Amino acid sequence: MANPGIIEIIDVHKRYEVNSERLHVLGGLSLTISPGEFVSIVGLSGSGKSTLLRLLIGLDNDYQGEIRVGGEPVRGPSLERGIVFQEHRLFPWLSVRDNVGLGLENSSLSVAEKARAVRENIELVGLGGFENAYPHQLSGGMAQRAAIARALVNRPSILLLDEPFGALDALTRSNLQQELQRIWQTEKISMVLVTHDVEEAVYLGDRVVVLEPHPGRIERIVTVDVPRPRDRADARLEQLAREVRETILEHGS
Repeated sequence: MANPGIIEIIDVHKRYEVNSERLHVLGGLSLTISPGEFVSIVGLSGSGKSTLLRLLIGLDNDYQGEIRVGGEPVRGPSLERGIVFQEHRLFPWLSVRDNVGLGLENSSLSVAEKARAVRENIELVGLGGFENAYPHQLSGGMAQRAAIARALVNRPSILLLDEPFGALDALTRSNLQQELQRIWQTEKISMVLVTHDVEEAVYLGDRVVVLEPHPGRIERIVTVDVPRPRDRADARLEQLAREVRETILEHGS
């Protein structure tokens, strides 16, 4: 069996019907993501970034081509694929502990094993001491940490991130980017990040996939060959961010 962290996207086309017209959103997109790799996906609005992530999650099976994870076709959501959205989507009537524990609802673990997994993942995201807090008692960044813990509690082989820090202030966003990098290095799982923030994409990614719009297809893949831990002020990162931004803007005029 293939490594569960490998993602294979093979000649994927996706169309929507809008006002009786067929809108071609993804146009023959192919990409392989290696186990343990961090891939950032950027592009203008309409390039199909979020649509591609929905297909990877398994929320939409109406497309042409193939998407395989661990060698198996994606036919629906799976515990092997954790997901974090821009909104934390925590249940306001549940504590941090109980919100994270929801990720284990369909798990075969014993009660003791579930409790240990919840505790370990709360610690992993830096929320130790806030287990009994409710979402309204958390800052935006803390709530998003809890959402990340919930996505990781099943020990997925892949974490999918849809603009996870887009609603946060700049300083909190920067801090959580560093935390996400630390979590990725600790867990050694594949991560796929969709973002509009070019600097974020370059700072976090092993590769940055630039999509061109109408229909969405790969315009360029930029390898970020900068060792970790990374310094945001590193001239190499700044140069790569400029190259990525210029590639995106070529299709924005």
